[in-house]
Amino acid sequence: MTNHRRIIIGDVHGHYDTLVALMESIAPDASDQVYFLGDLIDRGPKSAQVVDFVMKNQYHCLLGNHEEMLLDVVGSGKVSVDFYQGWLYSGGNATVASYDSKIPQEHIDWMKSLPLYLDLGDIWLVHAGISPKIPLSEQTSEQLCWIREEFHSISEPYFPDKLIITGHTITFTLPGIKPGQIAVGNGWLGIETGAYHHNSGWLTALDVTSKKVYQANTKDGRLRTMPLKRALAKVDLNEIRPRKFRQRA
Repeated sequence: MTNHRRIIIGDVHGHYDTLVALMESIAPDASDQVYFLGDLIDRGPKSAQVVDFVMKNQYHCLLGNHEEMLLDVVGSGKVSVDFYQGWLYSGGNATVASYDSKIPQEHIDWMKSLPLYLDLGDIWLVHAGISPKIPLSEQTSEQLCWIREEFHSISEPYFPDKLIITGHTITFTLPGIKPGQIAVGNGWLGIETGAYHHNSGWLTALDVTSKKVYQANTKDGRLRTMPLKRALAKVDLNEIRPRKFRQRA
């Protein structure tokens, strides 16, 4: 049996050159399984190239809140003015520029096909998290693409036998976590380390098979690899403050 790797990649946010450097560092082969947690687009300069890269390599990808915002604007086949300004304010202007103002229907249709979560047996992948108060069958993109503190502050794991891995919330915005660190909560890991953020710049990939972390930095081009245990930091649950988790028009 092939001992393939399972590689999970956090929010790229249009940083194509950094993604390419990260993938060269990881060097996945045909037997490895690569999963993106969503938010391929917005904020960085090359969203179109990132989407094209993931599509052409047929990598697995989840729907992120930024893909959902794009679909709210153009997914119906015409531009929704109601959502347009909110999306531009959230980084959509960089995406529009990367597509030279014309997003191919192929890319729109592909984003429409993206799942909200992937169950890998022992690992459960989702963009933002999951509401601890709602059965899985009733969770929607409102929770799975947008939730923050309600999920991060859970006192007991949602699944007794699955580790949840998320993107969405930059880890150093959680109490007790420094830039570049992977956040540990009750039954979950957060690997969105803020590739677009000036206080971090790290794009993170987690090889869950070998328990290894790969990172590339958008600001200075640094690459680094470390054991997972060295990258982990536990969230201080007592310091998490609730706030509204969805902020869009």
